[in-house]
Amino acid sequence: MDEKTLTRLLEQVKGGKVSVDAAVGQLKDLPFAELGYATLDTHRSLRFGFPEVVLGEPKTVEQLLGIVGKLMEVKQPVLVTRLQQDKADALRKAFPKGEYHAVARIFHVKQGKPKAGKVAVVTAGTSDIPVAEEAALTAEAMGATVNRVYDVGVAGIHRLLKRREEIQSAHAAVVVAGMEGALASAVGGLVGIPVVAVPTSVGYGANFGGVSALLAMVNSCASNVATMNIDNGFGGGFYAALISRTKGQR
Repeated sequence: MDEKTLTRLLEQVKGGKVSVDAAVGQLKDLPFAELGYATLDTHRSLRFGFPEVVLGEPKTVEQLLGIVGKLMEVKQPVLVTRLQQDKADALRKAFPKGEYHAVARIFHVKQGKPKAGKVAVVTAGTSDIPVAEEAALTAEAMGATVNRVYDVGVAGIHRLLKRREEIQSAHAAVVVAGMEGALASAVGGLVGIPVVAVPTSVGYGANFGGVSALLAMVNSCASNVATMNIDNGFGGGFYAALISRTKGQR
């Protein structure tokens, strides 16, 4: 239940259209919902503006069906990340309103109309797109308008310079890069908006599975750069959307 839904319910009680007992029934699961294997934070949408997000990878199909079913029941949007194809097929069959994005491994059911601002998602290379799409789709699920600026890494920095104005026009940017992770500093130095850097595990041996990019981004000399964990596109997209939402309200 979000703030708009709660306000409407209280107005209906005040106007005599909904009984107190019926309202209590709707509010019973407001703080959380006990499923035995999960305790859903159904209050998060009200206090945070977006509901709890479900990490799909370690959960069983049965657990996911129960969790998504409860979120649908309380009329909250659904976002399941890191979802394997077989689990996605089961969710799509049970909840045909949902959409599975295979590249990002995200299952999304739209409910309500969350609002946020503009987010640019930038990648160093094509190989970084799966993580970037996780960021982009997360930000879109939160109501952001996303501009994708892909394959503009520092090995051909003229590509980035040509699209600087596009990135600058956003309220926040997510920069996704593997290898040496230099793109985050390059973007940070070119634009005057918050930059959320996401290192990826893309790269050769001394990349150490993304550690080299992570350390480069953490040590960025561009003061508008903050860094997420390796391959955490979800975190980058979520944080950038939050920033854009605040900016969009001003």
